[in-house]
Amino acid sequence: MQHIDLNSDVGESFGRWSLGEDDAVFRSVSSANVACGFHAGDPTVMRATCELAAGRGVTIGAHPGYRDLAGFGRRFMEIAPNELADDVAYQIGALQAMAAIAGTTVKYVKPHGALGNAIVHHASQAQAVVDAVRSVDPTLPILALAGSEVLRRAEKAGLRGVPEAFADRAYARDGSLAPRSLEGAVLHDPEAITKRIVRLVTEGKIEAIDGSQIKVRAESICVHGDTAGAVQIASAVRESLESAGIAVRSFVQ
Repeated sequence: MQHIDLNSDVGESFGRWSLGEDDAVFRSVSSANVACGFHAGDPTVMRATCELAAGRGVTIGAHPGYRDLAGFGRRFMEIAPNELADDVAYQIGALQAMAAIAGTTVKYVKPHGALGNAIVHHASQAQAVVDAVRSVDPTLPILALAGSEVLRRAEKAGLRGVPEAFADRAYARDGSLAPRSLEGAVLHDPEAITKRIVRLVTEGKIEAIDGSQIKVRAESICVHGDTAGAVQIASAVRESLESAGIAVRSFVQ
């Protein structure tokens, strides 16, 4: 049977500020990208999120980002490669500790937001992320946008690179994500989203924001936990995939 991973960004609350419906999302996804405290999340949120994920049988991944709480990690930051590598390693280690307290482990790394977008093309930052993961645990796969520079460098370094696609984001003609500032860049209609994703998984194609058809090979599909209607979108995507004979399961077995 054909299969695909379904992941979501979670654990993005901070202190008294709450974001997302993580436990509800966990009913649909197979992997959880847990914020590590730099763009969102705090130690208590991290531990609680790991406990929820473990209780639902959802695989846990570290979701490190730029040190930018005010900007939610969605602003590009020019940072020295060695400092970025240390920041990423620090975040992975922090989540590993909280996962251990929750009786589970971190199984992969997926960079967040602007960092995730930067390492699609930014060579030095992509290498910094690879260096960080390899220094902490070279068995951890790196999950990133299909076609990313970081995936190429991960494979070259002997790490597993896992290509992903996005359920609730529009694509540019070159296979990158359309900027959030562009109208139509974030998708909200569950029916339209599910049709796109089933076609992507079965045919390896998706329609870009300009109407062109692009090829995308993905082992995981992301539904952003902070997108309006995330619970409904995740549920609809899973139901549609399974109705099409596609099993939803983690890429880490």
